[in-house]
Amino acid sequence: MAGQSAELSPLLKQATPVLAARGSGVYVYDEDDRRFLDFTAGIGVTSTGHCHPKVVEAAQEQVATLIHGQYTTVMHRPLLRLTERLGDVLPQGVDRLFYVNSGSEAVEAALRLARQATGRQNAIVFQGSFHGRTMGAASLTTSGVKIRAGIGPLVPGVAVSPFPYAYRLGMSEDEAVDYALRELDYLLATVSSPRDTAAIFVEPVLGEGGYVPAPPAFLRGLWERADEHGILLVLDEVQTGFGRTGTFWGHDHAGVRPDVVITAKGLASGFPLSAIAAPAELMERGWPGSQGGTYGGNAVACAAALATLDVIEEEGLVDNAAEQGERLRKGLQQVADRSPAIGDVRGLGLMLGSEFTTPDGAPDAETANRAHRAAADAGLLLLTCGPYGNVVRMIPPLVVSADQVDAAVEIWGDVIDGLD
Repeated sequence: MAGQSAELSPLLKQATPVLAARGSGVYVYDEDDRRFLDFTAGIGVTSTGHCHPKVVEAAQEQVATLIHGQYTTVMHRPLLRLTERLGDVLPQGVDRLFYVNSGSEAVEAALRLARQATGRQNAIVFQGSFHGRTMGAASLTTSGVKIRAGIGPLVPGVAVSPFPYAYRLGMSEDEAVDYALRELDYLLATVSSPRDTAAIFVEPVLGEGGYVPAPPAFLRGLWERADEHGILLVLDEVQTGFGRTGTFWGHDHAGVRPDVVITAKGLASGFPLSAIAAPAELMERGWPGSQGGTYGGNAVACAAALATLDVIEEEGLVDNAAEQGERLRKGLQQVADRSPAIGDVRGLGLMLGSEFTTPDGAPDAETANRAHRAAADAGLLLLTCGPYGNVVRMIPPLVVSADQVDAAVEIWGDVIDGLD
């Protein structure tokens, strides 16, 4: 048979021009050994930095012992140990776990569980939400039409309510919360009866939707309404979990107790692993045979997740995320204060966004993209997000130091100063 030339799909768009050869800590190196500050962390995945020695050692040891023990066929010790360890950090009473590979799969599993456990069909999400690209997860996603367009009809039963995005709404945070909760009550009265509503899905910080934190009062309002109506509160912690926001879980800032927690990304420092967690009584209401999968709970990924938990605890990375996140936020705000191109700086912990707007307040994706490209040329890797692509986000590994934060802010400041 004659050979052929194969290439990647043209639909894949690379955010930076870097061809990475290796990574170490907060840095990646290209094939010419040029060093870049990586403030993308693989979209929040390499939480302990690139190739943390303890994660590498754990993965290497596991690779030589058992690579794959399919967990509905045989059980393996890394999965059992990880489940036990996660019990130490999960919300009280949320103590049963189901593992899959990606955030989207975990969201699908949560939606399936919510519908089966409640006997209700509908789910409520919020404008700007991102929950994944598979059909059920895409049906819950409103961060941009690129996720939903051209694939309909989507899964029915999804209702969308406003998110308290104060900057976009032109309101104070308190006003935005009051508005969003009023509109949610209106939605429950006009679109999705509480008796038909299985779950409310919400991110503690909008991810792809523009790095907009959910105010604590908003999350508490959702919790109150969910509790009142027997609706499950599902916290999508795919991007915010495992210390990213300066607390272990993003919802810890609000003091709410979710019915279901979804986690992925930073869970295993780069290995594919995700999970949903729920109380035993809730998980048992799912239908037999409704959970499973070939690669879920992979032994190597579980070993890496155990090492990740060790590193987070031993190196105080949750506190570091809070401390360095505040340092980074102040630096970004100082840059924004001298630039009319940046209308807002926001975020929690090491999850921060700078929103670019025109003088009249309209989204300015063109300037955001110029800044994003210039930063990469200067050695700082970043990503954009938001429905209009006008937010530049910084999401460095949790091991980032004060000196590295300052170096990133200096590069960013030079980039912004050079835009005119």
